[in-house]
Amino acid sequence: MSRIAVVPGSFDPVTLGHLDVIERASRIFDKLHVLVVHNPDKAAMLPVAQRVALIEKSISDAGFGGNITVTSWSVGLLVDYCIDVDATVLVKGVRSQVDVAYETPMAIVNRNLAGVETIFMLPDPAHAHVSSSLVRQVAALGGDVSPYVPAAVYEFLQNPRG
Repeated sequence: MSRIAVVPGSFDPVTLGHLDVIERASRIFDKLHVLVVHNPDKAAMLPVAQRVALIEKSISDAGFGGNITVTSWSVGLLVDYCIDVDATVLVKGVRSQVDVAYETPMAIVNRNLAGVETIFMLPDPAHAHVSSSLVRQVAALGGDVSPYVPAAVYEFLQNPRG
């Protein structure tokens, strides 16, 4: 039986912290689904299809990902996607106690609804302070986000019309 996990997130944009968690999770699980989900509490900077493409490019550029599928999900519960792909685990990167407090109730509900467990993964300390929200804010004000995002994201943000 394959060990299948899902790493969900808005990834708006994907950061080096996200990429770190994805890479480490890909070594633990046989199959890993990186799932771009819509967060109604956040105003998106990038369209979902662009986020998927940037994650795929970032993974490819980093040289890992043979067991990773990147896709999006916008209908139904996250655990519905897990059931569809036979995933039994969600992997969530958590940077602080605030993240743990936010994620814990969802983890309990996901386990109760579908038996899907949640694993919290700590980021590399070099990336623990970085969030997509911070990157969006710095980028919007013309700051240099290159230390926080993969090269593909940085290049896209420099020339979004390609």
